[in-house]
Amino acid sequence: MQATDILSSEHRVIERVISAIEAGAERLEAGEPVRPGFFLDAAQFIKGFADGCHHRKEEGVLFKTMGDHGMPTQSGPVGVMLFEHEQGRSFTRGMRAAAEKLQSGDSAARQAVIENANGYASLLRQHIYKEDNILFPMANQVIPVAEHDKVLDGFEHVEHEETGEGVHEKYLALAEALEKEIA
Repeated sequence: MQATDILSSEHRVIERVISAIEAGAERLEAGEPVRPGFFLDAAQFIKGFADGCHHRKEEGVLFKTMGDHGMPTQSGPVGVMLFEHEQGRSFTRGMRAAAEKLQSGDSAARQAVIENANGYASLLRQHIYKEDNILFPMANQVIPVAEHDKVLDGFEHVEHEETGEGVHEKYLALAEALEKEIA
């Protein structure tokens, strides 16, 4: 298994949460009740799993290794991915802040929740497509086969040392709970 296969499988989990977020935003837009905490939980998943674990592997291990082998990291495809990670963080902060206001009874925050949720979903769907179909194949070519195990070791370090034991499983359970809640 290549490191990019791990990242692609994590993309499938993130896409499940994106679908749940889109469904929640649709319901909110239709005037149906959606627990504001649903969007807070989604923001927690994004921060902890998509950003805290997945993007940490990409930024701290994969992209760095690509850079070590001649791929520009501040421009080109990697630079675009880093910029989009920042955009995703901005949408997540906006969704969280609006959901907190909505939870406090500020019904005017409903539209901001919808806009940030949909903005995040749209951005990440395109982002994931580009990584799976363009960037990861590039990584597999740029990084010498002899170094693929080092990338996998780096991912293991992120999983066990940086994010902590059991954290990955906690977020997989949260993804499932979000899907069930909105189904």
